[in-house]
Amino acid sequence: MKRSTRVSLTSALVLAAALASLALPSSTARAADDSSLYLVALEGPGVTGTGGRETGTATRARLLAEQDATLAVVGAAEPVYRWTEALNGYAVALTPGQATLLAADPAVALVEPNEVRALAAAPGRQGTGPGTGAAPGSASGRARGGAGTVIGVVDSGLWPESALFSGVPRLGKRPQGFRGTCAEGPGWSADTCQRKVVGARWFVDGFGVDRVRSSSYLSPRDDSGHGSQVASIAAGNADVSVRGSGETLGTFSGVAPQARLAVYKACWTAPDPADDGCATADLVTAVDAAVGDGVDVLNLSVAGPVEVDVLERALLGAAEADVVVVAAAGNTGRTAYAAHPSPWVTTVGGTSTALPVGRVRVDGGPTVEGSMVSRRPLPQARIVLGARAAAPGTAPQDAALCTPGSLDAGVVANAIVVCARGSIGRLDKSAAVARAGGVGMVLTDTGGGGAGVALDLHAVPTVHLARRAGQRLAAHLARHPRARARLTPARDVRGPVHVLRWSGGGDPASALVKPDLVAPATGRLGALPPRPDGNRFGYLTGTSAAAAHVSGVAAVLRTRHPDWSAAALRSALTTSARPVSGAALRQGAGRSAVGAALHSRLVLDVPAGDYRRWLDGDLRPADLNAPSVLLSRAGTVTRTLTNLGSRAKYFSSSARGFDRRSVLVTPAAVTIPAGGSATFTVTVAGGRAADDGYVVWRGADGSRLRLPVVLSR
Repeated sequence: MKRSTRVSLTSALVLAAALASLALPSSTARAADDSSLYLVALEGPGVTGTGGRETGTATRARLLAEQDATLAVVGAAEPVYRWTEALNGYAVALTPGQATLLAADPAVALVEPNEVRALAAAPGRQGTGPGTGAAPGSASGRARGGAGTVIGVVDSGLWPESALFSGVPRLGKRPQGFRGTCAEGPGWSADTCQRKVVGARWFVDGFGVDRVRSSSYLSPRDDSGHGSQVASIAAGNADVSVRGSGETLGTFSGVAPQARLAVYKACWTAPDPADDGCATADLVTAVDAAVGDGVDVLNLSVAGPVEVDVLERALLGAAEADVVVVAAAGNTGRTAYAAHPSPWVTTVGGTSTALPVGRVRVDGGPTVEGSMVSRRPLPQARIVLGARAAAPGTAPQDAALCTPGSLDAGVVANAIVVCARGSIGRLDKSAAVARAGGVGMVLTDTGGGGAGVALDLHAVPTVHLARRAGQRLAAHLARHPRARARLTPARDVRGPVHVLRWSGGGDPASALVKPDLVAPATGRLGALPPRPDGNRFGYLTGTSAAAAHVSGVAAVLRTRHPDWSAAALRSALTTSARPVSGAALRQGAGRSAVGAALHSRLVLDVPAGDYRRWLDGDLRPADLNAPSVLLSRAGTVTRTLTNLGSRAKYFSSSARGFDRRSVLVTPAAVTIPAGGSATFTVTVAGGRAADDGYVVWRGADGSRLRLPVVLSR
């Protein structure tokens, strides 16, 4: 890959103007200040990529001197941030002329403007609110896993009072080598960190303090709830009771319930929710800090561009520090390719998950199904359309939406109310029903596009219907205003798992298969800051949830194999995945399977330095020992297998799923000693038709490694 700049050198005139402006006295130059914040990455690695050739102190001093030299050339002010651990660079205020001149410096690899990116929660699909067994949407039923590891969560912070983040005794051994600190701020003291939450920092200068909502905490404390949900899915404590709608719904466990958490708040809420997000300068600084602190797994549930930018370079530094880097593919699968295209990032797309279903049974009328979290049947009661229960002086259309104060308590008392989706939050509707004395709610989708039924912990038992089912019910009630009905939980729908349409897919013209794998991304239960009604749980949908799931799996793997490299763990995560329906550029290796990953011993490791050689263009993409293959024409690709088991094993190969092209694996079988390696080739022939499939290596003990192979046109 060639060295790149995102600030183009437009013409000699621009450069001349930049030089002329720098020749002026500094006070004059700053008088006409049109500067803004830019991210600058210098050539070469940070401390983590030097391979121990010099001490960390000496490396940092050298990197800072290199930064000062480039800053002096353009007469820039002191940077807002400096980075030395994961990469060599800084965030600094520059004029366009200074940025253009700096981009031409041979010591500079990349210059790009600071920008705000969205978290990877699917818009309109984040529910708040959240028996025996696991509660609906719980990440796992696992009581153990992840002991001794630290998951760094770069997100919107954490709400530490949740029981999912308490320092319970059963966390197991303490992590070794973690050097993080506990930064203070409003709502967060040095004592807030404990056995579970071992570090916390916050970064806001890229986003801007003046752009933060007044009620936000300038501290690691969570404002939006997204960071708390992500952290709890990955590593929430085990066996925490979940209550909602006046009942116990079961228990919660994160994927790696014994893992510790380090919080890096780089995502903020603004007065206008449309302006919420994460500034790239803050994100890179958070990654740099997490690498310096010594996290084992790094979770980034933030969308991004489909190119190697400064943030991706920081994530390379994390990989060079032997951190397992996991990031969300994004939720713009219909309009853009998957985010985080780098080979050192495990990029995660989203799949469907089981949906708890409930029925609305109308006496003498239809029975319709939708989502229902409550496990408690609601006995027969009157069922009324919200539009027919308007309070005096309230417009029927407001009552149809069940806006606060719009319902007549005399009509709604002890009744089930049908409320249309829209205008206000879903939970606000059930709260309005409860305040008016209603005992249940039926929520109906009305939009032609169909936002989809959602999971929520409502104030009263609720069934959420899709558009057509809601129309059918409303039509019957319009003709039968005295109807009675009951709400009953039915079952969990566990149909075929599929990749969600909005999950980011891969670019066939790229050098790599992305996403690397997929994981559950709908209706995942997690911790939230408490609502006024006392609820401390909520549901998250989006590739944010999928990435959090895989981060938890990575922590479980890291505990099981503390001597494995991050690249070997990444291989085990992806090549143990199970295929789902659809193309490889939608699912990568398939659906994350923690049990299969724990039994993996055959991996595709990446030699130290190869990721950076790939970035610098000194290693062909086809020659990188990545756990996938993407070819645009007939040819041969070589990969190296390593047996990380305790004894020699025999493995046989096969090529599966290819319909239009001939794919041959050589050799057909190998015996690899413990700790040894073997090389194989994948040869593609037969025309230029697009095709995809898998190369599978199977061991005598039933273990297997699946390598997705995409043959683009």
